[in-house]
Amino acid sequence: MKNFIYLLLIGLVFTACKEEAPKDYVTFSGKITNQNSDSLLIRSRTVSKVIKVKADGTFSDTLKVEPGVFLVYDGAEQARVYLKNGYDLTMKLDTQSFDETINFEGEGAQASNYLAKKALLMEEILDVESWFELDEAAFNVKVKESNKTFKDLLDNTEDLDSLLIVSEQKDAVSLENQLLSMYKEKQGLMTLNGKESPEFVDYENYKGGSTSLADLKGKYVYIDIWATWCGPCLAEIPSLKAVEKEYHGKNIEFVSISVDDQSAHTKWRTMIEEKELGGMQLFAKNDRSFVTAYNVTGIPRFILIDPQGKVVKADAPRPSNPQLKKLFQSLEI
Repeated sequence: MKNFIYLLLIGLVFTACKEEAPKDYVTFSGKITNQNSDSLLIRSRTVSKVIKVKADGTFSDTLKVEPGVFLVYDGAEQARVYLKNGYDLTMKLDTQSFDETINFEGEGAQASNYLAKKALLMEEILDVESWFELDEAAFNVKVKESNKTFKDLLDNTEDLDSLLIVSEQKDAVSLENQLLSMYKEKQGLMTLNGKESPEFVDYENYKGGSTSLADLKGKYVYIDIWATWCGPCLAEIPSLKAVEKEYHGKNIEFVSISVDDQSAHTKWRTMIEEKELGGMQLFAKNDRSFVTAYNVTGIPRFILIDPQGKVVKADAPRPSNPQLKKLFQSLEI
């Protein structure tokens, strides 16, 4: 009997001391209420994976990753998550209040919950459109204040992976440099306001024939510079369609100019049909003179021109920005 107990105890010791091999993959599961699609897309620079979502909103899958921040897309909505092999992460959210309800549980949840809080904070305090109206000294103060707020959030969040901390510190420097660069660019664009607008001539009109900017004099012209491959451009489409509907019949023309290469001409026409795009749809036909004159370095870019052909805003608010309607109201459109 003694020998049996001794062997049993030895067995227990070896069982207790036996280490399980660490998982070399992430388990990612959760539930989405009011899901936008039947799948999630997880992306980074090197990874792209589709995860199926069941009819009840639940999902579960695994993937092998290098540690880092990934984007998770549910339709047009997106969130940032931090993934690392060995994590067992559960995500829950309601798409009707996407950013406000997203929450993570399980191994590795701290990092993704931190990213969710940061996203809400950025939306709350980064009012860059109004900041661009400030003088340079006041703008710099705003940037420094916002960076301190983000740094405090990072410093006060416990149990973050060291790689994420380093990445966030680098991102803080990049964000500050990006904002300062944007400010200088916006200040340069402001010199166009009040002046005669650069022209575009004989751009192909989706409905037939060609259109030039001169043809549109007598109305305000709200121009959307976009391309079929541009994700942020496509994200603005629902808001643009809503604004077009609200101002239908007013003294304003909504003009979308595609800067796609000629090779994407068919794709441009197909997208207009499939997405039922409104307004006036024009194709630039590889002519870059108009976008160059407006120093367009990134899209979408929105431009507002008055009925006399003068620039109101060389970098007008996006359709999704409430400031656009305030601008229209100030002009009594």
